[in-house]
Amino acid sequence: MDLTHLRPGMRIAVGLSGGADSVALLCALAARSSELGLVVHAAHLHHGLRGVEADGDLAFCRELAAKLGVEFHEARVDVAAESRANPLAGKSAESIEEAARRLRYSWFRELLSKAPLDAVATAHTLDDQAETVLAKFLRGAWTEGLGGISPVVEFPEGRFVRPLLGTSRAKIESYLKAIGQSWREDSTNRDPAYTRNRIRHELLPLLDGWNPKLRRHLVQMAELARDEESWWEAEVARLAPQLMLSGRPVRGGGRAVAAGLAIDLAKFTALATAMQRRMLRYAAGQLGAAPDFDATEALLNLAVSGRAGQRCQVEGLRAERTARELRLDVGPATGVDAPAEFAIPVPGEILAPAFGLRVRIELRECAAPHSHKATLRNWRPGDRVTIKHSSGPKKVKEVLERMRISGSERQVWPVIEVGGQIAWMRGVEVEDTPGLVFRVKTAGAGS
Repeated sequence: MDLTHLRPGMRIAVGLSGGADSVALLCALAARSSELGLVVHAAHLHHGLRGVEADGDLAFCRELAAKLGVEFHEARVDVAAESRANPLAGKSAESIEEAARRLRYSWFRELLSKAPLDAVATAHTLDDQAETVLAKFLRGAWTEGLGGISPVVEFPEGRFVRPLLGTSRAKIESYLKAIGQSWREDSTNRDPAYTRNRIRHELLPLLDGWNPKLRRHLVQMAELARDEESWWEAEVARLAPQLMLSGRPVRGGGRAVAAGLAIDLAKFTALATAMQRRMLRYAAGQLGAAPDFDATEALLNLAVSGRAGQRCQVEGLRAERTARELRLDVGPATGVDAPAEFAIPVPGEILAPAFGLRVRIELRECAAPHSHKATLRNWRPGDRVTIKHSSGPKKVKEVLERMRISGSERQVWPVIEVGGQIAWMRGVEVEDTPGLVFRVKTAGAGS
């Protein structure tokens, strides 16, 4: 157990689910509380899922806290209802897992602000770290994503610490058996519908056969990535003020107030490519955008190889190159009212510059040949879309309103229609279309 981030006199609540990891953490900290000078609490959030099983988890956690003599905090939320009521989180649809995590950490932070607590300890393990890094790698994370779970996270209300991040799940269960302490098993941890479970029970065991030290290597890679990311953040923060410009230049000198920001290309092109990518993503972040690899490369290509007057749009981020600057702003491409429709072969791939998208449709394994036509087009009044975990079809107009997409940005919002139904829509997770997989990426207008 890593005690680096604990100090004498700290009041700490263990996030207690009832599973082996959190039970072990609570028992270990409670047993050493006098030695370490800690005041230990337990905190359990009932997610409103799994019915009687979850009720049993709450009762188990309450009894364990009483047995150990630690103060117990509890609360209830309805994750499923929350997910249905708020299916959107930023630009992505919110799954049950995401809603549960968001509500759990929100409650922990509320607890830190109201209860006499300095920190919340969560029982993430070495195995959790390996699974997280692998999951992010599979999703195409940048290097900061490969940092995985941080050992400590600071919030205004207090800190979250992970003392078991270097301890394997096998050692944790051995410890509990040695002290005669039982724990609860969450039935959903075996459900293959969840990506993490497939990684845990299928992919990682397979990779262990190639290299038994793989989990440890993934954890070490995460530590390297976090340290390097810390350096990069400081270096970008140091250089950004030298390159970033606000407003637009005016004749005679100075700059006029204008939306967005600009990058000085003379200074930018003198940087190493790795720093150029970082600087572009930093600039996009200042505007509330998070370009992926393809989008960043489109911006990089425009900045380094483009010509004055050339423009591109990537996932709501508008870029224009002048002789001396790369200007960035958010919103749809200027002068675009209703982009042309694009027929998509099934299976097949197209590039749609008007939307700044590259679209590929694949047939699922063992799927029968698909007879429907697929069309990438702008949304229309009256369109309806069925979002995952929602009660039924919703008007695209209402979904855009919930996403707070308005004005000119709302005029150009792509959807893919298959067989008369909306099968894909930017920014939301649409109910699966049988037999088809949609892979949509941003792309520069000139790519």
